[in-house]
Amino acid sequence: KALAERNARVGEPPEPGGRPEPGPRGFVPQKEIVYNKLLPYAERLDAESDLQLAQIKCNLGRAVQLQELWPGGLFWTRKLSTYIRLYGRKFSKEDHVLFIKLLYELVSIPKLEISMMQGFARLLINLLKKKELLSRDDLELPWRPLYDMVERILYSKTEHLGLNWFPNSVENILKTLVKSCRPYFPADATAEMLEEWRPLMCPFDVTMQKAITYFEIFLPTSLPPELHHKGFKLWFDELIGLWVSVQNLPQWEGQLVNLFARLATDNIGYIDWDPYVPKIFTRILRSLNLPVGSSQVLVPRFLTNAYDIGHAVIWITAMMGGPSKLVQKHLAGLFNSITSFYHPSNNGRWLNKLMKLLQRLPNSIVRRLHRERYKKPSWLTPVPDSHKLTDQDVTDFVQCIIQPVLLAMFSKTGSLEAAQALQNLALMRPELVIPPVLERTYPALETLTEPHQLTATLSCVIGVARSLVSGGRWFPEGPTHMLPLLMRALPGVDPNDFSKCMITFQFIATFSTLVPLVDCSSVLQERNDLTEVERELCSATAEFEDFVLQFMDRCFGLIESSTLEQTREETETEKMTHLESLVELGLSSTFSTILTQCSKEIFMVALQKVFNFSTSHIFETRVAGRMVADMCRAAVKCCPEESLKLFVPHCCSVITQLTMNDDVLNDEELDKELLWNLQLLSEITRVDGRKLLLYREQLVKILQRTLHLTCKQGYTLSCNLLHHLLRSTTLIYPTEYCSVPGGFDKPPSEYFPIKDWGKPGDLWNLGIQWHVPSLEEVSFAFYLLDSFLQPELIKLQHCGDGKLEMSRDDILQSLTIVHNCLIGSGNLLPPLKGEPVTNLVPSMVSLEETKLYTGLEYGISKYFNQNPFPSPIIDHILDNSEDDTKSLFLIIKIIGDLLQFQGSHKHEFDSRWKSFNLVKKSMENRLHGKKQHIRALLIDRVMLQHELRTLTVEGCEYKKIHQDMIRDLLRLSTSSYSQVRNKAQQTFFAALGAYNFCCRDIIPLVLEFLRPDRQDVTQQQFKGALYCLLGNHSGVCLANLHDWDCIVQTWPAIVSSGLSQAMSLEKPSIVRLFDDLAEKIHRQYETIGLDFTIPKSCVEIAELLQQSKNPSINQILLSPEKIKEGIKRQQEKNADALRNYENLVDTLLDGSDLALTWLKTESISPLSRASNQLSDLNFFYNCMAISAVAGILKQLKRTHKKLTINPCEISGYPKPTQIIAGDRPDNHWLHYDSKTLPRTKKEWDSSCFVEKTHWGYYTWPKNMVVYAGVEEQPKLGRSREDMTEAEQIIFDHFSDPKFVEQLITFLSLEDRKGKDKFNPRRFCLFKGIFRNFDDAFLPVLKPHLERLVADSHESTQRCVAEIIAGLIRGSKHWTFEKVEKLWELLCPLLRTALSNITVETYNDWGACIATSCESRDPRKLHWLFELLLESPLSGEGGSFVDACRLYVLQGGLAQQEWRVPELLHRLLKYLEPKLTQVYKNVRERIGSVLTYIFMIDVSLPNTAPTTSPHVPEFTARILEKLKPLMDVDEEIQNHVMEENGIGEEDERTQGIKLLKTILKWLMASAGRSFSTAVTEQLQLLPLFFKVSTALSFISHSQTARSSSWHARYTILTYLQTMVFYNLFIFLNNEDAVKDIRWLVISLLEDEQLEVREMAATTLSGLLQCNFLTMDSPMQIHFEQLCKTKLPKKRKRDPGSVGDTIPSAELVKRHAGVLGLGACVLSSPYDVPTWMPQLLMNLSAHLNDPQPIEMTVKKTLSNFRRTHHDNWQEHKQQFTDDQLLVLTDLLVSPCYYA
Repeated sequence: KALAERNARVGEPPEPGGRPEPGPRGFVPQKEIVYNKLLPYAERLDAESDLQLAQIKCNLGRAVQLQELWPGGLFWTRKLSTYIRLYGRKFSKEDHVLFIKLLYELVSIPKLEISMMQGFARLLINLLKKKELLSRDDLELPWRPLYDMVERILYSKTEHLGLNWFPNSVENILKTLVKSCRPYFPADATAEMLEEWRPLMCPFDVTMQKAITYFEIFLPTSLPPELHHKGFKLWFDELIGLWVSVQNLPQWEGQLVNLFARLATDNIGYIDWDPYVPKIFTRILRSLNLPVGSSQVLVPRFLTNAYDIGHAVIWITAMMGGPSKLVQKHLAGLFNSITSFYHPSNNGRWLNKLMKLLQRLPNSIVRRLHRERYKKPSWLTPVPDSHKLTDQDVTDFVQCIIQPVLLAMFSKTGSLEAAQALQNLALMRPELVIPPVLERTYPALETLTEPHQLTATLSCVIGVARSLVSGGRWFPEGPTHMLPLLMRALPGVDPNDFSKCMITFQFIATFSTLVPLVDCSSVLQERNDLTEVERELCSATAEFEDFVLQFMDRCFGLIESSTLEQTREETETEKMTHLESLVELGLSSTFSTILTQCSKEIFMVALQKVFNFSTSHIFETRVAGRMVADMCRAAVKCCPEESLKLFVPHCCSVITQLTMNDDVLNDEELDKELLWNLQLLSEITRVDGRKLLLYREQLVKILQRTLHLTCKQGYTLSCNLLHHLLRSTTLIYPTEYCSVPGGFDKPPSEYFPIKDWGKPGDLWNLGIQWHVPSLEEVSFAFYLLDSFLQPELIKLQHCGDGKLEMSRDDILQSLTIVHNCLIGSGNLLPPLKGEPVTNLVPSMVSLEETKLYTGLEYGISKYFNQNPFPSPIIDHILDNSEDDTKSLFLIIKIIGDLLQFQGSHKHEFDSRWKSFNLVKKSMENRLHGKKQHIRALLIDRVMLQHELRTLTVEGCEYKKIHQDMIRDLLRLSTSSYSQVRNKAQQTFFAALGAYNFCCRDIIPLVLEFLRPDRQDVTQQQFKGALYCLLGNHSGVCLANLHDWDCIVQTWPAIVSSGLSQAMSLEKPSIVRLFDDLAEKIHRQYETIGLDFTIPKSCVEIAELLQQSKNPSINQILLSPEKIKEGIKRQQEKNADALRNYENLVDTLLDGSDLALTWLKTESISPLSRASNQLSDLNFFYNCMAISAVAGILKQLKRTHKKLTINPCEISGYPKPTQIIAGDRPDNHWLHYDSKTLPRTKKEWDSSCFVEKTHWGYYTWPKNMVVYAGVEEQPKLGRSREDMTEAEQIIFDHFSDPKFVEQLITFLSLEDRKGKDKFNPRRFCLFKGIFRNFDDAFLPVLKPHLERLVADSHESTQRCVAEIIAGLIRGSKHWTFEKVEKLWELLCPLLRTALSNITVETYNDWGACIATSCESRDPRKLHWLFELLLESPLSGEGGSFVDACRLYVLQGGLAQQEWRVPELLHRLLKYLEPKLTQVYKNVRERIGSVLTYIFMIDVSLPNTAPTTSPHVPEFTARILEKLKPLMDVDEEIQNHVMEENGIGEEDERTQGIKLLKTILKWLMASAGRSFSTAVTEQLQLLPLFFKVSTALSFISHSQTARSSSWHARYTILTYLQTMVFYNLFIFLNNEDAVKDIRWLVISLLEDEQLEVREMAATTLSGLLQCNFLTMDSPMQIHFEQLCKTKLPKKRKRDPGSVGDTIPSAELVKRHAGVLGLGACVLSSPYDVPTWMPQLLMNLSAHLNDPQPIEMTVKKTLSNFRRTHHDNWQEHKQQFTDDQLLVLTDLLVSPCYYA
């Protein structure tokens, strides 16, 4: 009512989210949740939310100023996110900006604990979510703090050593955070970002990936047009150029696509995409990875690198529209070429992508239309009018996509995607979409044999239902289809086919929600102003009554066939099976929907029918009974008064009669009729409470008679009745869900229902009828509680005290009654009172709980507060009858509900929220948006909002009474029956989550059970306690709270519990538990912070926040003393954390002797250099220790001084003006140059070494840093006295020869034979040792190294490789003398190693050398490179050693990328004469080395020609050598020669070997390099099969004449793939299309049969993907060829062999037949108009000589195979005569005729 008055006052109802004038509240909320205004207690909410907001602002500000991140800061940020959940963004713009700035500062505190960072980040994302609310003028956020954070966390330098642990979710959170902040980056951010990340763009290096990732997530694209010159124009040409020139899908190409898609969407109309369109579509088509051509080429390219379909779709959508229709043309082409893949007979792993494409495209177009036509304009750049989508654009789009969607309806993966696509398409163009869907639906409803077809079409019709029913101007005849569809769907309610039944229910429910089922046929006489369609509808509505009654008959049939007696034997379960419960749900919801939507007349008929059915039969109460009771409940809910009049008196009288006799009360088995009536009564009381008050006397009588029946089934039903009575009278809920407010009971003259078909609810006039408990109802509820709950509580208490004996069954009955009363009146009973438990956590900020008003003032709390309810009875049961598990289960439920229940359960709420979202999705109108849902859905949403308020119990105060209950739960969690323990633990975890800090109180109690010195702990208690620590998957894990105080207690306890006498390793369950605990601690543990300091900038914002007005509470600002105290506390807290941390490490190390079995890294992860405990090295033999020590060494690393240099001064060249990548004069000094290598100390010290490989390739970084000279670095060669304590310990161990010997022995043991690989952790250990202690340990290690190198065992070789790699990388900062000595030692070692290399070890040595060269200046390693290049192919040691040497060399050079052109030239020169190597393995390795040599020669935009070897020159030299092969015109056979042929081989054989090496190189480089083959490489092709890419069509004609038919055959297979994968590029070049067409048609007349057949296959493929079209010249050409006369057969001599060469005429004739066959096969799934005639022409050739006859037969059998499924439809295309001929041909002749 208040609402109506308010609207009347304002005149026009405010738009949702519109701005009402600021009232007395003094601020305009940004955007609040509109549904709150519709709650029955809406008028109280403003005051409530203002108070909460003021508290949040005040306390959050205080917490931050007092430096109290935890608990204060975290507690109040949580409150803020709850506030947003409850009220939306209900605060002023100023506050909004302050909240964002404060959280932005908090998130970017560098040393913040990860879990806190994630909490803050989630809230910040939520605050930034609606970007319309804040424009760029309101808010500006710097980008660097985010960049530093991403760099620190995603590219962490220490995580791999186990020094930091980050949770898996952190990556997504960070990326979303950046995405949310992006629109607010300052205008100059783009330029700064480019300067920062361009230097990383070195395409050979992993940093390229990093650079593009950063670009993709950070670059802002939503700048306003006047700032575009500071935005994308700075980088667009550069990056799109890069994208166009890259061919091979490196990882980062997909990320570029994501960036372009985003750019296109944000700037529709400001970028001209036309030049790139063919390329874009070609790439998208390629990335679908479709199988193509006769050889089914599937691009394997590890499918991860393909484009993300979602982004590709966004990109296409954003490019559509505008003056040029290019994109639409290409899109149509795309769908034309892939339509046939959608046919249901095709299946493969590519199908998911295709389906996703179909589903996403229409969705994306609808979103764009919404943005252009319906969305409220905001500060974001609008689409210019010239580029908006026109109606014509939309029509074209729908037409090009509808065909594939209709095919996809019947796909093997299900029809979900198609249904979603159709829903969106029907919003745009119902007249194009709905008729074809209906055409498929009607036949499907008729057939009985194809259920899949039925379910698929029905789910699609459900998708378009709303567009169908509302008709509209495009499709006015839509609604007329509704009744026929409903009537025909009825047979689907079928007890034998479950899925059909469910989809039919959904179908009927969907349509009846949309349409009022009112008979309007009488209107026809009264009004004459109706349109044709309306008249038709009016007369049709007379069938509604019929429909409802038939539906009910069907349901009764379904129920009768699923009674318990019919479906199972006596012995089986009595519960409903899962399927039955689903059917029950479907049935009851559909039935209640239908009755809600009925007119009063139809309803009365239906009610009578249900009543008769339910009272004339007696049902069992398990399955059928539940279904019938549900139907009755649905009826009663719709019209309570009429229905209750029928049902209540009937049931009551039956029950009273049957219980007249007192014997019944004690019967174990009750009469079925009694049970059925009780069940019916308990269900029909779930209605509007006010209507029940009339019958209260009768109902109370029944309860008094039946609550204490002995039979369990009986009293359970009676308890249900009690429960439902209480709920109906005390809860708040809407009483009707009709699709029009006010129902349909008006005379047709005033109200014309047909106008309301498919009408959305109107948010501002919803007119919800709420049930709010009246005083009368509340007093009735209390009367019920007094009469039934109070006596039971007293009984139970007496029983617990021992004053009263109760049998087990009595206890169970009492508890059942208590439980039902409790969940019936949860809304009414006040929260438990009691003393709070204090001093758990010190805090200077108030942590009070917030109370939400949920519509009721609480009643008196006399039930659970006075007497200690559960404890005594638990004692009683545990002492006397511990096996009474049923009672214990109930007690656990009761405790759980006492702690948390407020009228609805969390899990029920979650599932309702889920199903609400599903229904919303299936019926929403995305085009117009603005919450245009159906009324029932909107009411549901308001109800969910109310429930959300009742469920919000975060941060409750923890009181004594809660403490007792949680302790009871803990007792039950450690009792002896595992099921009881399990249930109790689940409730225990839920309770822990709800109360503030109660974990601190509970942990010591749990740990009691684990003390090793206790003798009285049973195994069950021990296990229970461990489970309590483990936690469940979603809740709190006590073993792992993010808090030092707790971990200091729990971890040592877990470790020492291994000594408890209850711990027995024989029990596998206990061993498993320990494993799980260790695993969980290991997996969930994230580094816990030690430093909680809050920076200055953050405190300033907090002050502003605390002072902000509107709303505010009067609270004094903080005094400086307070703030000082805060800072002091905070420093104490940091010190505490550190102390706790060190204690923890100590205790764990003491315990580690016992706990060796499952020690994990955390125990020694040296978060704060507490490594002085390492003296205890007895666990060094554990692998974990290796990474631990490596981590410690990393932390002991001394910092090295760095200098800034100017690269241009070193090179003497100025900085290039525009961007040019690659080898430039100014980066030449980085190259390896043997003339200027640092061979003396002086040269070494004066050289400027740049370690990172990518610096300088693309551009120089703004601030280039290198290491300072040796003098300024920390001192090397220190004596033991100079070291810290921790370093001394390590120093002593590694100088001790015995220890080193043991260690080496351990490291060279075999772990898993054949599985061991080069281990990076061990490498890190040695790298650390040599880095921190330079060459101190070399003397001790030297003999070991020499021994190991000579031993050719796999494991010893691996060990020495790890040590050597560590040595080389660790020597980074050694002086020249030390390095020189090192290489004198290493060179002989490496020579020995390389000559001893074996199959098992060559991978390890490759890894060793590659690791050593990674990120090192090549000039520092010149000894190594010279050694490797000495003579790789010496031939000593056989071919294998040669191949391995090359492999190792390749590893080293590949790491150096572009900085060693000289070495690459030397290597190439050395290899070129050896290309004809005898040995196959060496040849293949050379091929792959060539790839790396030429990899640097890339053709990317803005790249200078490289100084590394060039492909063209090399290729020219090769072609010379291949001359002998070119001249000979014969097949190149794969000669099998004696590999070591004696004597000199002829030129030709040499040539063939050379060719094999080159082929190997081309194959390898095709997969590795970025761009396609270079023109010179193409000149090699005539040798392979003489064909080229689209670049040179000349060679096509050459090949067509080529004498080798294999070449001609191969061309065709190549053509199939090449054309498909470059489809759009070809289609834009008409000459190319003509050439291909000419080529294929001329090859049809080839003299070689195989070539002709392949040409026909190719032709049909090209026709099928619409590359060529089937036009009349082509058809005439083939028909002419067919008519070629064949020469007469000559009589042959009986002995002579027939002439093998076919005559020219035969070839021509065969060509014609093949051509016609290709045309027929090119449309496998339909029959175009020209097809029948072609088939007739073909059949004429059935008796021609072979191979023609064979071809005709094949074609016909294929035709039959592909058209068999839908033959009934296809038949229509043929005339009768043609059909006769066809049937003759297709049916195989009878053998007996």
